[in-house]
Amino acid sequence: MTVRRIVYTAVLAIFVASVAAPAAAQSLDLETVEFFSPAVDRTMKYNILLPRDYESSTQRYPVLYLLHGLTSNYTAWGLSNGAPFYAALYDDLIVVMPDGGNSWYVNWAENEGGQQNNWEDHIVQDVVNHVDWNFRTVARREGRSIAGLSMGGYGSITLGLRHPEMFISIGSTSGALEHARQTARRLRGEASPRRRQQREMTDAERAAREERQRRPNPLIGVDGFSSQVERSPQGQEFVTAEDADAYDPFTLIDQVPVEALPHIYLDCGTEDRLIAGARELAGILFERGIPFDYMQMPGAHNSAYWIQSMGRIVAVQYEVMQRALGQRPFGRRRSTN
Repeated sequence: MTVRRIVYTAVLAIFVASVAAPAAAQSLDLETVEFFSPAVDRTMKYNILLPRDYESSTQRYPVLYLLHGLTSNYTAWGLSNGAPFYAALYDDLIVVMPDGGNSWYVNWAENEGGQQNNWEDHIVQDVVNHVDWNFRTVARREGRSIAGLSMGGYGSITLGLRHPEMFISIGSTSGALEHARQTARRLRGEASPRRRQQREMTDAERAAREERQRRPNPLIGVDGFSSQVERSPQGQEFVTAEDADAYDPFTLIDQVPVEALPHIYLDCGTEDRLIAGARELAGILFERGIPFDYMQMPGAHNSAYWIQSMGRIVAVQYEVMQRALGQRPFGRRRSTN
């Protein structure tokens, strides 16, 4: 029998507390890894959190990948969104925080400036393979989950639906889930071109903004990839509506057999305009009997909300991986004979 699950704030908070209570609540140390990514033809970095006993054990560990949002980078989860604290609540979990620039985690349809912008491949091939080759991971679907915030929420759900054989659980907090669908509608002429509402700027203000965009962020520390200008791919993300459809979660959900779907986790703040997409996708999953977890609570599109949602993401996806790996009792079905 297919189980339908919607988890609300109070229930999930109890779950988080029960899982986390026995463990030490002391943050783990971040390790930064540099490697070459063929998919984007450049040196990249990711942050990783390892269990405290990693060096002294021979155990293999499940991995949770966390994708950052637009204009952010691989350091965000560790510096402002609580990943080291929540990862420390578990003694058998690796957390990896890759960098996707301002790419939306897709393979761009057109590239300019001699760039190679296969950002989907960067995550699902280069980062995952580098982690599996260099750390003791459970290198199969049952031991691998992915989640993200905002642009990263869109990326994690989209990549998970495009590669359901890779991840046992996919998650989004405050995800921009309608990104590709809205782009497809504009490309089909069904919606007006997007226009940003900005106040009139003086020449001095405009020059100052452009200077900020070109200024490298020393926290990133990747040559040629540390300013917002450098981190924004040159080219066109989607050329045709079909290009966008191929990266649209609302389209992809119909293309994956139900039995092959990963577990899906969605949450969003009630004061966040992106909640409409989360609610719509949750409604589709509910109507089709697809198992998922959904949570909403007061909050906006900011770190104050994400610090809270981070604990729920880790708790739920950790539990899904543990059950898939046979580390939790499932119970025995009583015979009707």
